[in-house]
Amino acid sequence: MGTGTRAAGAGPVRVLDVSGADYRRAFELFLAGTDEKPLTHARLGEVVAGLGRRRVLLDVGAGEGRTTAYLARHFERTVAVEPSAAMREKLRLACPDALVLPEPVEAAEPPEPADLVHLSHVLYYVPPQDWLPTVSRVRDWVAPGGALLVVLQNPESPCMRMAAHFTGVRYDLGPLAGQLAAQDADRAASEYAYALEALDLHYRTDRLDEAVDVAEFMVNVADLATMDPLPERAELAAYVERHFTRPDGGYAIGHTQDMLTVRRAAR
Repeated sequence: MGTGTRAAGAGPVRVLDVSGADYRRAFELFLAGTDEKPLTHARLGEVVAGLGRRRVLLDVGAGEGRTTAYLARHFERTVAVEPSAAMREKLRLACPDALVLPEPVEAAEPPEPADLVHLSHVLYYVPPQDWLPTVSRVRDWVAPGGALLVVLQNPESPCMRMAAHFTGVRYDLGPLAGQLAAQDADRAASEYAYALEALDLHYRTDRLDEAVDVAEFMVNVADLATMDPLPERAELAAYVERHFTRPDGGYAIGHTQDMLTVRRAAR
């Protein structure tokens, strides 16, 4: 098990570049210790099974394509939006048959409506005042009878309380459903239905140094490059020991996710 000194390291928390080796290592540590993929994929599978048609999948902010590849097997065609060149390289390996659009979400122009639109962990990179117009635009890409899934960390999850503690940043998907529904108020009958649910997820490890690296990865959900000064890594290590130590001596960081489902009526 890593010692507190080794885990803390020296200096401030690192700003992790998605194309860099430090980000890759932290992300792989996170994936190795979390139950996120099996649990979220199981829930996504249930949503897919409830669709009337499964012609087109649109994954907006597809990243390296692990979830895109899981979903794509259920659809005839897959379109992915991913502005990061580093992520696109891995995305094309994971989903070689997908049409990949390199533009950011505000500039992307998918070629056709999709039966499932997946917008997962993208809104961190969108200014809060632009959430509503962004999601409204993405919602327009849903085919009749289809669904949009918007996924974001729950603001009260332990990992997001940690991020807020060190950065002051707080993301909350909850109000968005009401704002979207309010847009529909002027219509005689809305063609959209909204539902918000939470998925209880956990990252676990026996090593303090790995837990701190993953905590650093989680804190990077904020735009750390704009912070001056940055939080100290030793303070992050102390927070992990104080809040995430398990009775068995290991470490567990809860990272509950919110999933907003927007269903469009069939015609």
